[in-house]
Amino acid sequence: ELFVPLDTKQVNWCHCLATVDGKRHIGHSRYYVLVDIIRRVIQFYFGFQVSFFMNIMDIDDEIVKRAREKHLIQNYIDDGSIMIEKIIEDCQLALKHVKDIRSHKTDKDEQEMYDRQISTVEVLLQNIDTLSDVEIKRQKLFDDCWDILSSYLDFNYSYTTNPLDNEVFLKLARDYEIEFHKDMVRLNILPQHALTHVSEYVPQIVTFIEKLINKGYAYESNLSVYLDKMKLSKQHSDAKLKQDQLTHVAALSQDKQASTTAKGTNKEKKYESDFVLWKKSKPGEPVWQSPWGPGRPGSHIGCIAVARTVLGSQFDIHTSDIDLKFQYHDNKIPQSEAYFDPASWIIHFLHSVHLTIAGCKMSKSESSIVTIEKALHKYGARNIRLLFLLHSWSTTVYYTDDEIKKASNYERTLNDFFVNVKTHLFSIRDSNNSNADTKFNERDLIINEHFSTAEKQIHLALCDSIDTPRAMENIRQLILKTNIYISKEKAAVNCFLLRKIAAYITRLITIFGLNDCATSVDDIGFSQTTKQQASTENVEKTVIPCVNEFASFNNGVRTQATADKNEEIVTFGDNVTFKVKVLSKSCIRLSEQNGTKKATINYGPPDVLQRECEQASLDKKSKQEKE
Repeated sequence: ELFVPLDTKQVNWCHCLATVDGKRHIGHSRYYVLVDIIRRVIQFYFGFQVSFFMNIMDIDDEIVKRAREKHLIQNYIDDGSIMIEKIIEDCQLALKHVKDIRSHKTDKDEQEMYDRQISTVEVLLQNIDTLSDVEIKRQKLFDDCWDILSSYLDFNYSYTTNPLDNEVFLKLARDYEIEFHKDMVRLNILPQHALTHVSEYVPQIVTFIEKLINKGYAYESNLSVYLDKMKLSKQHSDAKLKQDQLTHVAALSQDKQASTTAKGTNKEKKYESDFVLWKKSKPGEPVWQSPWGPGRPGSHIGCIAVARTVLGSQFDIHTSDIDLKFQYHDNKIPQSEAYFDPASWIIHFLHSVHLTIAGCKMSKSESSIVTIEKALHKYGARNIRLLFLLHSWSTTVYYTDDEIKKASNYERTLNDFFVNVKTHLFSIRDSNNSNADTKFNERDLIINEHFSTAEKQIHLALCDSIDTPRAMENIRQLILKTNIYISKEKAAVNCFLLRKIAAYITRLITIFGLNDCATSVDDIGFSQTTKQQASTENVEKTVIPCVNEFASFNNGVRTQATADKNEEIVTFGDNVTFKVKVLSKSCIRLSEQNGTKKATINYGPPDVLQRECEQASLDKKSKQEKE
């Protein structure tokens, strides 16, 4: 499908963010990073002016439930009058309650989550009498039973709770959001141009719903408001995003009058497929005033009304996770078109696909969750982004050691290339060889042709649904051919051409977000902070000449030791892992050159070299275990 924005060079973009919760894992990061990559390519490669607006649904059912649970259990803990015997009894009742919930779950991950909770509490209750100190016993009960006790309290007291201040719910969402934005900085995600929260736009949502009622597409029922999908379907098609759901929607539209919501109450929905636009608030839920009574927005309506306020009646791109494709987004489209009456409310929907671990979608199961913080600490933001760049944004990614290693190897390929180029440019500059970078010879013409071909292929890849795997493979091939061009012994290297290729690759990795700070047009390689840059410059000017002498001395020793068949000295000289470990903190790597026994010295970012050192140690250990 051809991408043609409504305005020739302006792209208006709505980034729909599901409720920000406390368990931000690497699966979430895939959605965040992929959207960022697509945005960067559209903005910085193709040159569109992008207006990027992010909307956060901060008052949905999940946040409401979590905030209420936290409020109830905190009040329970703060009540110092509750005797220890009562706390134990409540924990036993909570355990029974959670076991009942577990018995009705069919999702494997949820079953595992409840099994762990149940096991932890059972062990505690069996051994609780071994704790003699009452305060220690009390604290241990609250620590281990927090999850099941909060669920139990919410089940029993949520709807008898006095109306809670909206701040109880909004504060929890804000706390989660603060941590979310920290993760975005760590992942090198571009900031949004506008940030909105559904809770800030309730008056606009009410106005939006009123217009749908006036146009006959929505109706009030028992202090709530529903979208009339039967009437709407006569003029607007459902399931536009997922055609295989059309039969499902058709079946829903043929439903008889919906049954009562509870025995003895009036019918609320005309048809089972109708969905709520405005919910009547129950006790223990946030409340906003409306013409239909106290309530809160439904899950489908918030983003639409906010987007209308910020971006207008139509915009170019809407991004979200694939889990929201049906029915959440399919329900957005008809109500929006009913309000605006255009042919299309959104021109392009983009949905990212799951990241899986051990073959399962990363979800609530703690056994499959790798938090963003943990992944960043272990692999770094660049490796995580490379993992996603090496896979299409529209396909599932498998989070395995092998896939992470591929990303790590690609990072090393890039870093080695940049180091190689800088080393050669440095040596040419140091030798004052004015003829080293002038006239094109046959080798120069060949590598220049490879460069031109790579540019064309990468452009075609990015034009084709932003095919980053194909673009990354073409970059890798260009690096391989350039390394061959550089490595030929006693052959002159055209430094202008070499710099041009390296600068082009640097520009691409910067566009993809692999550089975490701005780079100038002449920069080569991964960006560095001011402190790192000063350190690298110092290495180039003072340390490298000294280490070059050491490398030369080391080569001589190894050559002589080999001739004398002194295996002990040869082994010591060959121990690259040892040398990397010693020198990596100084931005230096001493390694073997092209399989020869000659040591070559390169430099690079300390964090990259340190990770390479750690990986080399792991590989060596793994090899020894297999032997």
